[in-house]
Amino acid sequence: MIEQTTIALLSGGIDSATAACIAMEAGQKVIGLSFDYGQRHLKELQAAADLAKNLNLEDHITIKIDLSSWGGSSLTDTSQAIPTKGIQKNTIPNTYVPGRNTIFVAIGLSLAEARGANRIALGINAMDYSGYPDCRPDYLKAYQELANLSSRVGREGNGIKLWAPLLDWEKTKIFEEALRLKIPIEKTWSCYQGESKPCGRCDSCRIRDKALKEIGREDLCSQNI
Repeated sequence: MIEQTTIALLSGGIDSATAACIAMEAGQKVIGLSFDYGQRHLKELQAAADLAKNLNLEDHITIKIDLSSWGGSSLTDTSQAIPTKGIQKNTIPNTYVPGRNTIFVAIGLSLAEARGANRIALGINAMDYSGYPDCRPDYLKAYQELANLSSRVGREGNGIKLWAPLLDWEKTKIFEEALRLKIPIEKTWSCYQGESKPCGRCDSCRIRDKALKEIGREDLCSQNI
């Protein structure tokens, strides 16, 4: 059997780490791909590097792209405040980074074709995407069509699959799977702030802590890390 390779977009958070480990459990070699995109802090990149070593990935590559040059998000423009009042229904929060996933996947496709990888693992999750347009099923479906058309392997009928195993999962299920896979959850970073500890107030911390409490793992909540 030919060994297959997955490019895992590794953010340093629990979702991308879980997607990477599911691929590894299925027998795939996994190359981690992270981005220094001018984000507010580098905590998540430090977490991604630590996870890549801890999970014994085949390789880990970090690409620098400065999206802060034009801002447009509280994650790339420190003059904008990170929202701390909880997710507002039918509202895309200012933590949305214009074009971020589209750019990341495009680079992932380039790396995948160059390395002979057959799929890209995405940690996107439609159950708690906070309204982000680039974490939804219709976005993924449309991008898959573009991926097939834009590459030599796609035109030859061996297109690279955009694989989002957590797309329809509840956050509690993701954490339960992470525990089963023995992912060091305490080493992941999801907080939008770059303080010494997770803030516990931003949308990402709220979603994370709520799920952990629901599965009885308050020891892993933001205030306890």
